[in-house]
Amino acid sequence: KSLHDIRLCNSIEQSTFYACSSRLYCVVALIMVSLESTVDTGHDEMIHDAAMDYYGRKLATCSSDRSVKIFEMSENGVQTLVADLKGHEGPVWQVGWANPKYGTILASCSYDRKVILWREDSPGRWNRLYEYTGHDSSVNSVSWAPHELGLALACGSSDGAISILTYIDSANNWKAEKIPNAHTIGCNAVSWAPYLFQQTERRFVSGGCDNLVKIWKYDHKESKWVEECKLEAHSDWVRDVAWAPSLGVNRSVIASCSQDRRVIIWSNDGGVGSTSWTPRTLNTFDDVVWHVSWSVSGNMLAVSGGDNKVTLWKETLDSQWVNISDVSKGQGASQSSGPAQTGTGPPLPVAAVGSS
Repeated sequence: KSLHDIRLCNSIEQSTFYACSSRLYCVVALIMVSLESTVDTGHDEMIHDAAMDYYGRKLATCSSDRSVKIFEMSENGVQTLVADLKGHEGPVWQVGWANPKYGTILASCSYDRKVILWREDSPGRWNRLYEYTGHDSSVNSVSWAPHELGLALACGSSDGAISILTYIDSANNWKAEKIPNAHTIGCNAVSWAPYLFQQTERRFVSGGCDNLVKIWKYDHKESKWVEECKLEAHSDWVRDVAWAPSLGVNRSVIASCSQDRRVIIWSNDGGVGSTSWTPRTLNTFDDVVWHVSWSVSGNMLAVSGGDNKVTLWKETLDSQWVNISDVSKGQGASQSSGPAQTGTGPPLPVAAVGSS
């Protein structure tokens, strides 16, 4: 059994997490941690990701069956399938909601090398807003920028490149910028830095098959993305990275997890523009760690991996990280179905959760 992914749901209405690791079901659980409900998704194959929208009213799921499904979540716990989006030609690895400031927009990425942006033009009526085909291999991760920076999406691919898709309002079109060879062999995850009023540069973090965590910033003078920091501590592929929500002007925190079974917390107390990051191993787990996700407050971290457990960690006032919950996930888990992947996309099966 293998629970690979967990994301804390940062919906403004409730603190929950969503977990899915079987072919048919997503499990909704309270944070401390009891089963709330189960969603029969109707997917024919393995589910890879699930994401709640900003308001916690819509749930998007994606699967190896090449589809993306949208559910309306009612207050009484009833979930209704309202859309079944077809367009990908391979397993869909990840989905992510844009900020509602820009309308109801969902991004999906797939083994078919495509990123598709979907928009709900009227209740239950979804159309393809934009399709990006600029990568040469599986697109493994998508992450929306903070809404203050505009409508922008970072995409990490197994071809080693990272693309940034930005909507240009004046031209009513999308602009694609690519960072070639961002990670040797492939990029597995991307996550944007939180917006700070004092910070003029756009930044995001990425993790890849070269065992590295990298921080990228947009250089306005050069009009291109440049590598700001290369963080070295992991001894195997970095599977996920997550930049914590703003913890203050002078502090930044990033979590990374790896096939080396470790979660590392990277901290920077030097303020805007500082490149001094200090690594600290949160824990060494019994199996590969697939996913890390921050709470909206930035002081709680959810971790999941191949040991079929979800662990919740909280930072104390004296800057120590303590395990506040350790849950074995049994219901909905499925048997692992094959050897580890070899650079062609996320592992199979990939259980997923979440809110973008």
